[in-house]
Amino acid sequence: MSYKKIADLLFADIKISPEDIEKKYPARDLKDGACVTRIAPSPTGFMHLGNLWSALIDERLAHQSGGVFYLRIEDTDQKREVEGGIQAIFDIFEWLGLKFDEGFDIGGEYGPYIQSEREQIYKIFAKKLVSEGKAYPCFCTPEELDEIKENQRACGENTGYYGKWAKCRDLSVDEIENKINNGESYFIKFKSFGDENKRIAVNDLIKGLLDPPENIRDEVVLKTDGLPTYHFAHVIDDRLMRTTHVLRGEEYLSTLPVHVQFFEALGWKPPYYMHTSHLLKQDGASKRKLSKRKDPELALEYYSETGYLPQCLKEYIMTLLNSNYEEWRLANPQADLNEFKFTAEKLSPSGALFDLNKLNDISKNYISLLTADEIYNYIKNWAFKYDKDFYKILDERQRYAKSILSIGRGGAKPRKDIAVMSEIKNYMSYFYDGLFEPDYALPENIKADGEIIKSIARDYINIYDENDEQEAWFNKIKELAPKYNFAPETKLYKKNPQDYAGSIADLSMILRVAVCGRQNSPDMYDVFKIMGRVLLVNRLERFIKEIKILKE
Repeated sequence: MSYKKIADLLFADIKISPEDIEKKYPARDLKDGACVTRIAPSPTGFMHLGNLWSALIDERLAHQSGGVFYLRIEDTDQKREVEGGIQAIFDIFEWLGLKFDEGFDIGGEYGPYIQSEREQIYKIFAKKLVSEGKAYPCFCTPEELDEIKENQRACGENTGYYGKWAKCRDLSVDEIENKINNGESYFIKFKSFGDENKRIAVNDLIKGLLDPPENIRDEVVLKTDGLPTYHFAHVIDDRLMRTTHVLRGEEYLSTLPVHVQFFEALGWKPPYYMHTSHLLKQDGASKRKLSKRKDPELALEYYSETGYLPQCLKEYIMTLLNSNYEEWRLANPQADLNEFKFTAEKLSPSGALFDLNKLNDISKNYISLLTADEIYNYIKNWAFKYDKDFYKILDERQRYAKSILSIGRGGAKPRKDIAVMSEIKNYMSYFYDGLFEPDYALPENIKADGEIIKSIARDYINIYDENDEQEAWFNKIKELAPKYNFAPETKLYKKNPQDYAGSIADLSMILRVAVCGRQNSPDMYDVFKIMGRVLLVNRLERFIKEIKILKE
């Protein structure tokens, strides 16, 4: 049979040779040991933690070795592509601050970096396989393929298109030509040379030596629309873009024999493969894989919308990637993450446990070290995208907002009560009338009745002076305490609690709740001073009017 004639019949418009394409994409001029890595998401509208996990590893492998890290868009499965999917990819990587050396919308000498623009390249190599008798057109309809599967099940055989079940494998040139002339659609299928009784050996850089069985199925190379399958396209692209290391999830282990077989059929050496395990979540007493359906935190958009700082998310992922990262961070608290010497050898072959609480702790520690100006810029950028009304409030009185955010900053023990930007609106809300929604509930241990509490608030209006230094400010509260039978010193209350309505701390709590509408706030002196007397008096007067919600 003339395979070349079949190839010319199927690909009459393809005149460029594979050798010419190889010359267009020569081996990269890099130092020995330099890694060329890529992240290759599909524009399905869902970017997840696994994408970040892979991207951090790929970026570190490339840049620590003096190599290249590039972005490729794999959009050949156009049924799954969503409108705006490509932009979503750019947006999330821009938010994460990942730096690509080449890629779609960036450029580079090994492009195009989007698969839909490389259709002719895939056809060139598909034609090569057909001309060598390694691929062929398959005209089977979906109904015929279903019938084959039913017959295989009835015979107790493995399902798939292979061996005697591959009815289009040996069609003659005339049969192929007639079917094409009759307008029958077709796939281009790879003619597998695998033996189900043999195994391949692949040294996975994470999981170690793997020995899956050879692939025996005739996998699709080009679909009926002329676009390649993922299996074929990524093999061609990784070869021509000179990728040295392919990192992907362990869900691709089952197709590894197919990819190795494609490389072998094309006469190419495969890249190093690295298969990462799934991220796990503690669910009661057991662990399970993070799920798109059950776990919103799997989506990277969740972290952007919630207002996590990308630095914190990357910081936490690094603690999962290399077990010695936390020790390094403790020794280098101010160092850039990129100064850490990442090693692929420390990647765990089993699934890592993703703990949102630990991420929150890392975020609180990180944010506690930021200046008020830095936090202001972060929250303003977040609000511009996700809360326009709050953005307007922040923008109108910048100095006031920064003074609020400065409370508890600096010093040996900075406040660690902010983990994400979306929490800051509530954190700041009592400083703004438009956001203030008070909860005047007092702790149960405060024994004073409603009239006494009203009187305390009225007295404080008369004695508060925003020009007082902190000691003078606190002394006025202590002087107010005996009038309402509150112990002016905590130690007095602890010695004889039955003699008092409460301690100086309880009196302070009444004022805190009256002004802030909550039991928890930063240092009262700083809060009251930033508010100023006018706002503070307004809050106290409102409290006096609404105190009916308390027990009288």
